[in-house]
Amino acid sequence: MRAVTPFLMFQGQAAPALALYLTLPGARLLHRQDTPGGRVQMAELELSGQRLRVTDSPVPHAFTFTPSTSLFLDCDTREEFDRVCGALGAGGEYLMPADDYGFSVRFAWLNDPHGVSWQVNLPA
Repeated sequence: MRAVTPFLMFQGQAAPALALYLTLPGARLLHRQDTPGGRVQMAELELSGQRLRVTDSPVPHAFTFTPSTSLFLDCDTREEFDRVCGALGAGGEYLMPADDYGFSVRFAWLNDPHGVSWQVNLPA
């Protein structure tokens, strides 16, 4: 086995989701291939050393993302934590607003505007 890579499947929102994720610290686009219709056929980005694959589903489906699976980000500074939460939380929904919950200096759990769930952490 080579690697385990999170795979995010959108329904027409992959391009704006990629644009958002590429604003995060440590993010870079590794590959992107679009369909003739302009949807993301397959893209791969790296976020702080973790590869993520992103696509727009060619087939409509009745399911979407759920917070039971989330991407967990450890930040190095309070400024980075605030920047990440600000970017991902704009237009999204906080499940746990940024606060000190006793297990780290600062933590937030949110769904970004495209429905992907993120846990953002500033460890002690």
